[in-house]
Formats: sequence, C-alpha cells, structure tokens
Amino acid sequence: MNSVSDTSAPSSDAPQVDKSPRRVRQMFSEIAPQYDRMNHLLSMNVDRLWRRTAVRKLAPQAGDRILDVCTGTGDLALAFNRFLKGECTVIGTDFCEEMLEIARGKPVPAGTVEFRQADAQSLPCDGDSFDIVTVAFGLRNVEDTDQGLREMARVCRPGGRIGILEFTTPRRWPVRPLYGWYFRNVLPRIGQRLAKNNMNAYDYLPQSVGEFPSYEQLTERMLAAGLSRAEYFPLTFGIATLYVGQK
Repeated sequence: MNSVSDTSAPSSDAPQVDKSPRRVRQMFSEIAPQYDRMNHLLSMNVDRLWRRTAVRKLAPQAGDRILDVCTGTGDLALAFNRFLKGECTVIGTDFCEEMLEIARGKPVPAGTVEFRQADAQSLPCDGDSFDIVTVAFGLRNVEDTDQGLREMARVCRPGGRIGILEFTTPRRWPVRPLYGWYFRNVLPRIGQRLAKNNMNAYDYLPQSVGEFPSYEQLTERMLAAGLSRAEYFPLTFGIATLYVGQK
C-alpha cells in the first residue's frame, strides 16, 4: 500500500496517443466480440483475480449504490453484483454501444445490473449519488483524464470510495524489462492476429499504458479532482495497480 495526501495539483501532460472519442469508440466497437476472450488469454486469466481484489478492497455493503464507469463488457459491475448477491444497485456506463450489448447479454446471478450508454466525461448522474464509483482499464482511454476523475468524484457521495484498476509499468528488475519487451513486441502481434481490427487496438494498448500517469502521479490527480485521500496497491508485480480514493 502506498498513500498520498499532498493536495498540490500536478502539471497536465499533453497526450501523444490519439484518444479522440471517435477513434476510441470505433476501436472498441471493432474488438468488442473478442474483447473478453483476449483479456483472459493475454492476462492468463489474472484479470479475473484483479477484479475480485478490487471488489474486496472497496468493501461494498448491502444496499450500496455502485457505478462502474467505462464498464465495457460489464465484468467489474457483475463482480460487485456477485459479491453482494444482488443486494445492491449496480449501474455500468460506457459510450460504446457494441460493448454494452455484450454486457447486457451476460447472466446476472441475482438482482439486476443496469447498463447505460454514457460518456465518462459527462455522466448523466446526480452529484453525491453513489457509494462506490469504479473504472477498470478504461480511464486511460478517456480523452481528458482529469475531467473523467472530476466526474467520478462529483457523483460519489461524501465518504464514498472511488476505485481505479489500470495497467501499469512494473518498477522492479527483472520484471520491468521482461514485461516491457512482451508488452511492446509480443502482445500486439497476438492481439492483432486473434482480434483483427482496423484501428491497431493492440498497438494502442502499450502506447496508452506508457503515456498514462501512474502510481504517485495518478493519486495526486485524484486528490486534485476533489478526493480527500488516495492510495495505490500494485498487483502481480506491478503489471496492474488498484487505486483507491475517498471523497
């Protein structure tokens, strides 16, 4: 666990990867049919463990209202539903309808999970209306990271929690160079071959991870977005990281 309490706002970095809404929406619409299969294959199913870890760390309670932003095919939203056996209100939002269609087709163990089309930079939700707000592997795809964080903070109730699950670059040797080589050279080739698309989605993946703020940088931006506390928990040698904030 690592925590940050300094409220100084970081300088904003100009993105080099094309994260325009049109490009990102088209990219995910093309890979939607293979999205889950590729996630599980390329992570060797560890992505399932990461989501379960996120749910446990955020400690949802029966009756909570939970919002999962950039929900994609809905795996994290459904993980909350399973954990609480349907005794909660779970809403998943995404701006790619093709991803949401797959999410809506998945079985819900108990209760209901609602999936809505929405832009993470302008959520159609009242302020202070959710106990937990999450995003898994989606914040780095939002064109304006800070606006996405501000929206998540806005709709979270005072005292509520925000969870961000995202890929990161491992810091320790020898994991860092080995994983970096795999991530840049092997993963894109496998991904493009098995999930053919016109948007080079699996070249975009390592590029977007490499440019995305991580660890201390992201926790500082969470604080600048209006949270009172933020900490991060590296997972699986730092291949992914869970960020937890409180409003």
